[in-house]
Amino acid sequence: MSPRIYRSQPIGSLLRPAYLREARRALRNGETSAAQYKRVEDRAVDEALALQEAAGLDVINDGEQRRLSFLGSLLDACVGLSRSAAVTQPWHEDDGRVVSLSLGLAVTGKLRRRRPLAIEEFVYARARARRPLKMTLPSPMILFMFWSPTESTAAYRDPFEMFADAAAIVREEIAELARLGCEYIQIDAPELTNLVDPDISRMLLAERGIAPARMLTEGVELVDSLAAAAPGVTFGLHLCRGNNDGRWLARGGYDTIARELFRRATHFHEFLLEYDDARAGSFEPLREVPRDKRVVLGLVSTKRNVLESADALRARIEEAARFFPREQLALSPQCGFASGVKGNPVEPAMQERKLTLVAELAREVWG
Repeated sequence: MSPRIYRSQPIGSLLRPAYLREARRALRNGETSAAQYKRVEDRAVDEALALQEAAGLDVINDGEQRRLSFLGSLLDACVGLSRSAAVTQPWHEDDGRVVSLSLGLAVTGKLRRRRPLAIEEFVYARARARRPLKMTLPSPMILFMFWSPTESTAAYRDPFEMFADAAAIVREEIAELARLGCEYIQIDAPELTNLVDPDISRMLLAERGIAPARMLTEGVELVDSLAAAAPGVTFGLHLCRGNNDGRWLARGGYDTIARELFRRATHFHEFLLEYDDARAGSFEPLREVPRDKRVVLGLVSTKRNVLESADALRARIEEAARFFPREQLALSPQCGFASGVKGNPVEPAMQERKLTLVAELAREVWG
């Protein structure tokens, strides 16, 4: 039986309320207990679920309120990373400036799972959600961001050995989520979309000794192995071009990666694709998506504090339908609203309006 199509979806993170950020600071400084902090965290998750339910989304998640970033579940749950400023990335501001930022970590030892990545998130949200629930997990290849030719090679001679260890960790988590009743898992893989930008692909991959061609072949197959780990679970693959406090990383259409990506990611049921501005290129690469898959169009920006026009979005959906069957399309924001703890420059009220727009327009277009 074909998995259900969720016509309106969030992608992942929601803005973290100020009281949660303050509680996290207090916990770090020893000014509150773990028990007190967890009650604050629970409140933030409850509000995130309620916000999405009120907006009318077909599927919801916990807003990643328990994470410091979208990949925090993987970083926090593994040993093998150490504090380091060795690896930086060039992030683009809307005003044209480029800032080089370090995430402050590098892989320096063998990766090992020391605790579950997202089980607490799922079990808590499952007990409270009144709509279908999805879980988000980072791609194991996102660890390219923490690969340093000077600091990582003592543990891994080949970065793909590191990716394989990370994939084993994520597969173990997927098996446990499936055992607990999780029915929908989204894998976030922005590293694949970095390949569409030759400059970013060179700086972030080739110059570190990571072959871009291997990312698109061996790497995609490794990511696909995650979706093969739990038959009966719906799997989505989310691609974006970077999302960090409103900044972006790469530009370019899906044309250069579409054939290899969609041909090799055979176990995924749907592809959640960023399409909110001209950096994403045209819809023409959707021709390469197999017709037994679904495409979720990320048309609503989580980077700009401006509400999109419903008419303009409707026209974009019809344009996409020229290249992929309309009945197999759905709608979402382009990415999370807070891939990092600070969040994008979007006001909470605008976040709510954007999620409501996604839900209302999806109902209008697909019924």
